[in-house]
Amino acid sequence: MKTSLKGDDRRLQLMDELYRRYGGDSGLTTLSNRVRFWRKKYAWSIVVSGAKTLKRIIDILAAGLMLTALSPLFLAVAVAIKLTDGGPLLFWQSRVGKWGREFPFPKFRSMVVDAEQLKESILDQSHHEDSVTFKMKKDPRVTWIGRIIRKVSIDELPQLWNVLKGDMSLVGPRPPVPKEVELYTLSDRRRLDIIPGITCIWQVSGRGDIPFEEQVQLDVQYIESQSFWMDIKILQKTIPAVLTGKGAY
Repeated sequence: MKTSLKGDDRRLQLMDELYRRYGGDSGLTTLSNRVRFWRKKYAWSIVVSGAKTLKRIIDILAAGLMLTALSPLFLAVAVAIKLTDGGPLLFWQSRVGKWGREFPFPKFRSMVVDAEQLKESILDQSHHEDSVTFKMKKDPRVTWIGRIIRKVSIDELPQLWNVLKGDMSLVGPRPPVPKEVELYTLSDRRRLDIIPGITCIWQVSGRGDIPFEEQVQLDVQYIESQSFWMDIKILQKTIPAVLTGKGAY
Protein backbone atom coordinates (compact mmCIF):
# COMPACT_ATOMS: atom_id res chain seq x y z
CA MET A 1 0.00 0.00 0.00
CA LYS A 2 2.85 2.41 0.87
CA THR A 3 4.50 1.79 -2.48
CA SER A 4 1.18 2.42 -4.24
CA LEU A 5 0.60 5.67 -2.37
CA LYS A 6 4.11 6.87 -3.20
CA GLY A 7 3.42 6.07 -6.85
CA ASP A 8 0.18 8.06 -6.69
CA ASP A 9 2.03 11.02 -5.15
CA ARG A 10 4.58 10.92 -7.97
CA ARG A 11 1.84 10.80 -10.63
CA LEU A 12 0.05 13.74 -9.01
CA GLN A 13 3.29 15.74 -8.96
CA LEU A 14 3.93 15.01 -12.65
CA MET A 15 0.38 16.02 -13.59
CA ASP A 16 0.72 19.22 -11.56
CA GLU A 17 4.03 20.03 -13.26
CA LEU A 18 2.41 19.66 -16.67
CA TYR A 19 -0.41 22.01 -15.71
CA ARG A 20 2.04 24.62 -14.41
CA ARG A 21 4.31 24.32 -17.45
CA TYR A 22 1.43 25.30 -19.72
CA GLY A 23 0.17 28.14 -17.56
CA GLY A 24 -2.43 26.40 -15.40
CA ASP A 25 -2.88 25.17 -11.86
CA SER A 26 -4.25 21.66 -11.42
CA GLY A 27 -4.77 21.95 -7.68
CA LEU A 28 -3.85 18.27 -7.47
CA THR A 29 -1.23 18.74 -4.77
CA THR A 30 -3.69 19.97 -2.14
CA LEU A 31 -4.69 17.45 0.54
CA SER A 32 -8.41 17.49 -0.33
CA ASN A 33 -7.74 16.81 -4.00
CA ARG A 34 -5.30 14.04 -3.17
CA VAL A 35 -7.92 12.37 -1.03
CA ARG A 36 -10.46 12.76 -3.85
CA PHE A 37 -7.98 11.26 -6.34
CA TRP A 38 -7.27 8.24 -4.12
CA ARG A 39 -10.97 7.72 -3.41
CA LYS A 40 -11.88 7.70 -7.11
CA LYS A 41 -8.95 5.47 -8.00
CA TYR A 42 -9.72 2.75 -5.48
CA ALA A 43 -13.49 3.01 -6.01
CA TRP A 44 -12.88 2.41 -9.71
CA SER A 45 -10.60 -0.54 -8.92
CA ILE A 46 -13.32 -2.09 -6.76
CA VAL A 47 -15.94 -1.64 -9.52
CA VAL A 48 -13.68 -3.20 -12.19
CA SER A 49 -12.61 -6.15 -10.01
CA GLY A 50 -16.22 -6.66 -8.94
CA ALA A 51 -17.37 -6.80 -12.58
CA LYS A 52 -14.67 -9.35 -13.40
CA THR A 53 -15.63 -11.47 -10.40
CA LEU A 54 -19.32 -11.37 -11.36
CA LYS A 55 -18.47 -12.36 -14.95
CA ARG A 56 -16.39 -15.29 -13.68
CA ILE A 57 -19.15 -16.49 -11.32
CA ILE A 58 -21.72 -16.40 -14.14
CA ASP A 59 -19.30 -18.27 -16.45
CA ILE A 60 -18.79 -21.06 -13.90
CA LEU A 61 -22.49 -21.45 -13.05
CA ALA A 62 -23.72 -21.29 -16.65
CA ALA A 63 -21.02 -23.59 -18.04
CA GLY A 64 -21.58 -26.15 -15.28
CA LEU A 65 -25.35 -26.18 -15.78
CA MET A 66 -25.07 -26.40 -19.58
CA LEU A 67 -22.55 -29.24 -19.48
CA THR A 68 -24.91 -31.19 -17.23
CA ALA A 69 -28.11 -30.39 -19.13
CA LEU A 70 -26.61 -31.05 -22.56
CA SER A 71 -24.91 -34.34 -21.67
CA PRO A 72 -27.56 -36.42 -23.57
CA LEU A 73 -26.92 -34.29 -26.68
CA PHE A 74 -23.17 -34.77 -26.27
CA LEU A 75 -23.69 -38.54 -26.16
CA ALA A 76 -25.84 -38.53 -29.31
CA VAL A 77 -23.31 -36.40 -31.23
CA ALA A 78 -20.44 -38.63 -30.05
CA VAL A 79 -22.22 -41.75 -31.32
CA ALA A 80 -22.98 -40.11 -34.69
CA ILE A 81 -19.35 -39.03 -35.18
CA LYS A 82 -18.05 -42.47 -34.24
CA LEU A 83 -20.45 -44.22 -36.61
CA THR A 84 -19.46 -41.91 -39.48
CA ASP A 85 -15.82 -42.92 -39.84
CA GLY A 86 -14.70 -44.41 -36.53
CA GLY A 87 -12.31 -41.51 -35.89
CA PRO A 88 -11.80 -39.50 -32.67
CA LEU A 89 -14.79 -37.65 -31.19
CA LEU A 90 -12.95 -34.42 -30.51
CA PHE A 91 -10.67 -32.27 -32.61
CA TRP A 92 -8.03 -30.50 -30.53
CA GLN A 93 -6.20 -27.33 -31.51
CA SER A 94 -3.88 -24.90 -29.82
CA ARG A 95 -5.57 -21.51 -29.59
CA VAL A 96 -4.30 -18.13 -28.41
CA GLY A 97 -5.95 -16.51 -25.41
CA LYS A 98 -5.43 -13.42 -23.29
CA TRP A 99 -2.05 -11.74 -23.82
CA GLY A 100 -0.90 -14.47 -26.20
CA ARG A 101 -1.16 -17.45 -23.84
CA GLU A 102 -1.88 -20.66 -25.75
CA PHE A 103 -4.30 -23.30 -24.46
CA PRO A 104 -5.82 -26.59 -25.72
CA PHE A 105 -9.10 -25.96 -27.53
CA PRO A 106 -11.62 -28.79 -28.23
CA LYS A 107 -14.42 -29.12 -30.77
CA PHE A 108 -16.63 -32.02 -31.74
CA ARG A 109 -14.88 -33.27 -34.87
CA SER A 110 -16.81 -32.08 -37.91
CA MET A 111 -14.19 -32.87 -40.57
CA VAL A 112 -12.34 -35.88 -41.89
CA VAL A 113 -9.47 -37.14 -39.76
CA ASP A 114 -6.69 -35.68 -41.97
CA ALA A 115 -8.40 -32.28 -42.39
CA GLU A 116 -5.39 -30.22 -41.28
CA GLN A 117 -3.14 -31.86 -43.87
CA LEU A 118 -5.73 -31.32 -46.62
CA LYS A 119 -6.14 -27.65 -45.71
CA GLU A 120 -2.90 -26.70 -47.47
CA SER A 121 -4.34 -27.84 -50.81
CA ILE A 122 -7.44 -25.60 -50.58
CA LEU A 123 -6.04 -22.41 -49.02
CA ASP A 124 -6.57 -20.54 -52.30
CA GLN A 125 -10.33 -21.24 -52.08
CA SER A 126 -10.85 -19.34 -48.83
CA HIS A 127 -14.05 -17.28 -48.61
CA HIS A 128 -11.99 -14.66 -46.73
CA GLU A 129 -9.74 -13.50 -49.56
CA ASP A 130 -6.48 -11.72 -48.62
CA SER A 131 -7.21 -12.40 -44.96
CA VAL A 132 -5.42 -14.04 -42.03
CA THR A 133 -8.45 -16.26 -41.43
CA PHE A 134 -9.57 -19.25 -43.51
CA LYS A 135 -13.29 -19.72 -44.22
CA MET A 136 -14.80 -21.83 -46.99
CA LYS A 137 -18.55 -22.06 -47.63
CA LYS A 138 -18.47 -25.58 -49.09
CA ASP A 139 -15.42 -27.09 -47.42
CA PRO A 140 -14.98 -30.62 -48.88
CA ARG A 141 -13.36 -31.81 -45.64
CA VAL A 142 -16.60 -31.50 -43.64
CA THR A 143 -18.49 -34.76 -42.97
CA TRP A 144 -22.28 -35.14 -43.16
CA ILE A 145 -22.69 -35.01 -39.38
CA GLY A 146 -20.18 -32.17 -39.34
CA ARG A 147 -22.40 -30.03 -41.55
CA ILE A 148 -25.31 -30.51 -39.15
CA ILE A 149 -23.45 -29.74 -35.92
CA ARG A 150 -21.64 -26.80 -37.51
CA LYS A 151 -24.88 -25.26 -38.76
CA VAL A 152 -26.18 -24.89 -35.19
CA SER A 153 -22.74 -24.57 -33.52
CA ILE A 154 -23.03 -27.83 -31.57
CA ASP A 155 -19.39 -28.51 -32.45
CA GLU A 156 -18.37 -25.57 -30.21
CA LEU A 157 -20.07 -26.88 -27.05
CA PRO A 158 -17.03 -28.79 -25.66
CA GLN A 159 -15.49 -25.35 -25.11
CA LEU A 160 -17.76 -25.01 -22.09
CA TRP A 161 -15.02 -27.02 -20.38
CA ASN A 162 -12.57 -24.21 -21.24
CA VAL A 163 -14.99 -21.77 -19.63
CA LEU A 164 -15.03 -23.81 -16.41
CA LYS A 165 -11.22 -23.90 -16.41
CA GLY A 166 -10.94 -20.15 -16.97
CA ASP A 167 -9.22 -20.31 -20.37
CA MET A 168 -12.35 -18.84 -21.95
CA SER A 169 -15.49 -16.93 -21.03
CA LEU A 170 -19.03 -17.21 -22.38
CA VAL A 171 -18.61 -13.85 -24.14
CA GLY A 172 -15.42 -12.46 -25.63
CA PRO A 173 -13.40 -12.35 -28.88
CA ARG A 174 -13.04 -15.78 -30.46
CA PRO A 175 -9.58 -17.29 -29.84
CA PRO A 176 -7.42 -17.46 -32.99
CA VAL A 177 -4.94 -20.16 -33.96
CA PRO A 178 -1.21 -19.33 -33.55
CA LYS A 179 -0.61 -19.16 -37.33
CA GLU A 180 -3.22 -16.40 -37.62
CA VAL A 181 -1.70 -14.43 -34.75
CA GLU A 182 1.68 -14.51 -36.50
CA LEU A 183 0.06 -12.44 -39.28
CA TYR A 184 -1.58 -9.93 -36.91
CA THR A 185 -0.68 -6.27 -37.05
CA LEU A 186 -0.16 -4.40 -33.80
CA SER A 187 -3.76 -3.12 -33.91
CA ASP A 188 -5.08 -6.65 -34.57
CA ARG A 189 -3.44 -7.81 -31.33
CA ARG A 190 -5.92 -5.69 -29.37
CA ARG A 191 -8.19 -8.76 -29.65
CA LEU A 192 -5.86 -10.52 -27.21
CA ASP A 193 -6.33 -7.99 -24.40
CA ILE A 194 -9.06 -10.00 -22.67
CA ILE A 195 -10.11 -13.62 -22.11
CA PRO A 196 -11.60 -15.07 -25.34
CA GLY A 197 -15.19 -16.27 -25.50
CA ILE A 198 -17.52 -18.86 -26.99
CA THR A 199 -19.64 -16.12 -28.56
CA CYS A 200 -18.94 -12.51 -29.53
CA ILE A 201 -20.38 -9.48 -31.31
CA TRP A 202 -19.42 -10.52 -34.85
CA GLN A 203 -20.70 -14.06 -34.31
CA VAL A 204 -24.19 -12.72 -33.66
CA SER A 205 -23.85 -10.30 -36.59
CA GLY A 206 -23.04 -12.70 -39.41
CA ARG A 207 -20.30 -15.07 -38.20
CA GLY A 208 -18.23 -16.27 -41.19
CA ASP A 209 -19.76 -13.61 -43.47
CA ILE A 210 -17.99 -10.87 -41.49
CA PRO A 211 -14.55 -10.04 -43.02
CA PHE A 212 -11.54 -10.22 -40.72
CA GLU A 213 -10.95 -6.45 -40.53
CA GLU A 214 -14.54 -5.90 -39.37
CA GLN A 215 -14.22 -8.75 -36.87
CA VAL A 216 -11.27 -6.94 -35.29
CA GLN A 217 -13.19 -3.65 -35.17
CA LEU A 218 -16.16 -5.31 -33.47
CA ASP A 219 -13.92 -7.13 -30.99
CA VAL A 220 -12.14 -3.88 -30.05
CA GLN A 221 -15.53 -2.20 -29.72
CA TYR A 222 -16.54 -4.91 -27.24
CA ILE A 223 -13.28 -4.65 -25.28
CA GLU A 224 -13.62 -0.87 -24.91
CA SER A 225 -17.28 -0.91 -23.85
CA GLN A 226 -17.85 -4.33 -22.26
CA SER A 227 -20.33 -4.59 -19.42
CA PHE A 228 -22.59 -7.12 -17.73
CA TRP A 229 -25.61 -5.98 -19.74
CA MET A 230 -23.69 -6.08 -23.03
CA ASP A 231 -22.78 -9.72 -22.31
CA ILE A 232 -26.43 -10.51 -21.61
CA LYS A 233 -27.50 -8.92 -24.91
CA ILE A 234 -24.88 -10.85 -26.88
CA LEU A 235 -25.93 -14.12 -25.22
CA GLN A 236 -29.57 -13.38 -26.07
CA LYS A 237 -28.68 -12.68 -29.71
CA THR A 238 -26.58 -15.85 -29.87
CA ILE A 239 -29.66 -18.09 -29.69
CA PRO A 240 -31.39 -16.79 -32.89
CA ALA A 241 -27.99 -16.51 -34.63
CA VAL A 242 -27.36 -20.20 -33.94
CA LEU A 243 -30.87 -21.29 -34.94
CA THR A 244 -30.74 -19.44 -38.30
CA GLY A 245 -27.21 -20.69 -38.98
CA LYS A 246 -26.31 -17.55 -40.93
CA GLY A 247 -22.61 -17.39 -41.73
CA ALA A 248 -21.92 -20.87 -40.32
CA TYR A 249 -19.59 -22.89 -42.58
